[in-house]
Amino acid sequence: TCSSLRSPKGFPKLKNDTFLRAARGEETEHTPVWCMRQAGRYLPEFRETRASQDFFATCRSPKLCCELTLQPLRRFPLDAAIIFSDILVVPQALGMEVVMVPGKGPTFTEPLKEVEDLLKLRQKVDVTAELGYVFQAITLTRHSLEGKVPLIGFSGAPWTLMSYMIEGGGSTTMAKAKSWLYRHPEASHRLLRLLADVIIDYLVGQVAAGAQALQLFESHAGHLGPEQFQDFALPYIQDIARAVKSRLKEEALPLVPMIIFAKDAHYALRDLAHAGYEVVGLDWTIRPQEARAQIGKDVTLQGNLDPCALYAPKEKIGELVKKMLESFGTQRYIANLGHGLYPDMNPEHVGAFVEAVHTHSRHINKH
Repeated sequence: TCSSLRSPKGFPKLKNDTFLRAARGEETEHTPVWCMRQAGRYLPEFRETRASQDFFATCRSPKLCCELTLQPLRRFPLDAAIIFSDILVVPQALGMEVVMVPGKGPTFTEPLKEVEDLLKLRQKVDVTAELGYVFQAITLTRHSLEGKVPLIGFSGAPWTLMSYMIEGGGSTTMAKAKSWLYRHPEASHRLLRLLADVIIDYLVGQVAAGAQALQLFESHAGHLGPEQFQDFALPYIQDIARAVKSRLKEEALPLVPMIIFAKDAHYALRDLAHAGYEVVGLDWTIRPQEARAQIGKDVTLQGNLDPCALYAPKEKIGELVKKMLESFGTQRYIANLGHGLYPDMNPEHVGAFVEAVHTHSRHINKH
């Protein structure tokens, strides 16, 4: 249960470190597996817990975040937990207001329209003051997991957060955000730098609170072409990995593995392989063999079953998983979906996916 906040130190001993070993490139008996959005609306118990709560109010309750993070682990033998939160807590920490509109998703009441609007943002963010509730949720959840599996912390990457802050919500074209990159490159870099600095503090704080791995979500990478990615996304992705690691060393905190997930960034796989992350997450549109050829043998891959494959009958899910494992190989590999679970997915099919990864990878490793 997620009842009392104990001291951050004295965490329970980790019993299943398969995910961390795979992330670091060590040998594993089975391929570890977790799912993006594994704590989500596809679980009836999630809908029950969250029913009466405003979304961001839920994010600000360490107790509820802990409960929601643990729900999928009570059902499935997943190899990692990811803290329940949202990438948009970072723009909130900068002073922007975001509300969750039913049927529409996250919406900024006052998106950034003009370069002058950057002055409205907090230029110096005290992450403990603004995002301490996430740190508390991580500490509480790490204790409540009782060492069952490692706990992953995360953040959105600068370009993805910038695109939301300018668009004011989701967008199919990102035309407003991209127009900033073309019309106001200097102001764009100022905003991206501000975001990167907050993200670095935020990720270091998550490790101090008990996160055992970190994932950076560049969910909107696919809206950029190779040139703009090179200019406005990659330098910050690299800088975050470098700065987080040097800060963890300085502060004598554990050097946790870091995962970069840049959705639809096929054109940047080689660069991402050298961006300073132990793991590169892949979306479902990339062939495993091609990804391995571009990324090389020294980085762990994570992914990449099409989430919609979970709508298939269970036997079919098993076949698709077996094929995926054969393509990636069972080592230096973390099984996942190529994006998050959808709300109308059947939990039993998620269970079939997890079980298939364990069963087939054990079998392949034996033979």
